[in-house]
Amino acid sequence: MNIKSLLLGSAAALAAVSGARAADVIVPVAPEPANYVKVCDVYGTGFYYIPGTETCLSVSGYVRYKISAFGKIEDDFGNQFLANENGNNYQVLSQVRARLNFDAREETEYGTLRAFARVQATNTFGANSNNAGYSMDQAYIQLGGLTMGYLDSLWTTEDGVLTDTDLAVGDFKTNRISYTYAANGLSASLSVEDDGNANWTPNVVGLVKYEGGWGAAYLAASYDEKQDTFQLASANSIGVQGKDDAFALKAGVTLKDLIATDSQFKVEGSYAFDPSVYSQISLFDGTTVSPNIGANVYAVPSLFDTLPVKWQAGAGYAQQFGKLGVAVSGAYGQTFDIYGANVNLGKGKYYELVGNVGYEITKNFDMLTEIRYKNLKFDSANTALLPNDKLDQLSGFVQFVRSF
Repeated sequence: MNIKSLLLGSAAALAAVSGARAADVIVPVAPEPANYVKVCDVYGTGFYYIPGTETCLSVSGYVRYKISAFGKIEDDFGNQFLANENGNNYQVLSQVRARLNFDAREETEYGTLRAFARVQATNTFGANSNNAGYSMDQAYIQLGGLTMGYLDSLWTTEDGVLTDTDLAVGDFKTNRISYTYAANGLSASLSVEDDGNANWTPNVVGLVKYEGGWGAAYLAASYDEKQDTFQLASANSIGVQGKDDAFALKAGVTLKDLIATDSQFKVEGSYAFDPSVYSQISLFDGTTVSPNIGANVYAVPSLFDTLPVKWQAGAGYAQQFGKLGVAVSGAYGQTFDIYGANVNLGKGKYYELVGNVGYEITKNFDMLTEIRYKNLKFDSANTALLPNDKLDQLSGFVQFVRSF
């Protein structure tokens, strides 16, 4: 009897202990749903919300492989100004570029707050082409109509005549602060730009633009607080104007579907009252351009880098046929008086012709081939030091671009 009671008591105790342990069992809490990256469609395709924020971020870019061929630069007397390492009067170069764009945006009580940064690296041709370092190509902040940072000059934003080599006058980047007011297709912008002179006086650019379903039109004006002398005759007391600042104007009109569907036609012109960084072009191509004409060596290598343009008029036409696109453009202009070999070479008149064909091989993978002809002729030349007054060159490239 006592044994039976003991067994029953032990069983009851074990049951109580088991019940107590059962009550203490920890039931796992179901995990919260993962906070996956969400699509942000407010600013178009390619934007995603940064987790835990209201900021939308887009990452884009491309990788480009490009082969360029530069023909001989030759004058009227057969003198050559371009050579490769084998002594041939042409150059064929290959380059690879990698570009990354970062675009962050969000809405505030003052409008859209945006930060944009672009970094890229472009190597040089040759067997050991590992010398490409990434550098900042653009970086700027925008809040509503306010823009500040390093990017294209306001003067540059609307120019170019539809081909890849767009024949723009004064195409460059700079540190600037600008403001744009836009309403009903009409916009007006004012930009204060750093000219690198380390003084308190900046360059100033104004731009007025109208855009509608038919196309767009713009007018730009620039004030350069210091003239750029280049190789000017005026820098050597020939035709000096006696002032330091410089003014330039530029205007253009783009018409959509004028001749056919999916077409654009653009005309553009510029006029500089004084030599200015806002009115210059790079005309000839090549990496080792230098005069090589025996005893008649003269000081014009800078002509192959930068020309000071007094006026230029250009036009371009682009047509899309599904995956195939074609474009042609041309420009004609005149330089300021140019100084070389201790003589005034006079005004230079030049023209350029460009044509290209592009094709979309597959989504996000395109190819483009382009040919360009350039011709420069001076009004006058000193026959003892400069026995020629005309230079021309044919060049072109083919490139493949994988964008993302």
